[in-house]
Amino acid sequence: MTRTLGRTGLSVSPIGFGAFKIGRNQGVKYPTPYELPDEKEVSRLLNAVLDLGCTLIDTAPAYGLSEARIGDAIGHRRGEIILSTKVGETFADGVSTYDFSEGGIRTSLERSLRKLRTDFLDVVLIHSSGDDLQILRETPAVEVLQQFKDRGVIGAIGMSGKTVEGASQALNWADVLMVEFNLNDTTHAEVIQAASDRDVAIFVKKGLASGKLAAEDSIRFVLGQSGVTSLILGGLNLDHFRENWRVALESRRP
Repeated sequence: MTRTLGRTGLSVSPIGFGAFKIGRNQGVKYPTPYELPDEKEVSRLLNAVLDLGCTLIDTAPAYGLSEARIGDAIGHRRGEIILSTKVGETFADGVSTYDFSEGGIRTSLERSLRKLRTDFLDVVLIHSSGDDLQILRETPAVEVLQQFKDRGVIGAIGMSGKTVEGASQALNWADVLMVEFNLNDTTHAEVIQAASDRDVAIFVKKGLASGKLAAEDSIRFVLGQSGVTSLILGGLNLDHFRENWRVALESRRP
């Protein structure tokens, strides 16, 4: 069972694998600390996720080792994957830095292509620092992504933002929006509906409130929304992912 990725013509699984934890364990908001897996564990996990039928892998330069580990572990299975990464934020030596300049974004995209071992990125999102409107209005971020899309290096572009105002503004140009949405936080509900009306895909982040909400009820709630394309779920426990996958396949839109 797949869902159409807005107007892109692509289809994705209802759950996407969020690849944060395979690459970074510093400066995190999860309630329980964790050790980074080794290379063999990462390869086993990612290949098993693909074998389940999960086609969407979401990563970012801000996720530490994540992009390189994805390229190493499943680069040979590129044809099976919808790859989603981001620009604007990087993480190194325990610190996040933001750069939405033309040069910064071009360098970020070139680095992501190299690490992911690909010449094409299916989805690229602006990784907001929180100042959504300032990024959209005062930086060349959108223009640079559009240039790479026109060149055929990127398939779909969009924004992973923090605010309703930013997401609403991004509807004017985005193919995909990533928004926070869960049982405890429905502030983006109207944006999700507006995106659906414009045939803009929605990826939901923090659908389990960073592990604070029960998985089964949360997954059914998020995937039951008519405008949601895919729920991004991370984790290092394959059994948990398999159970979440089962729930997702049983979930139905109204």
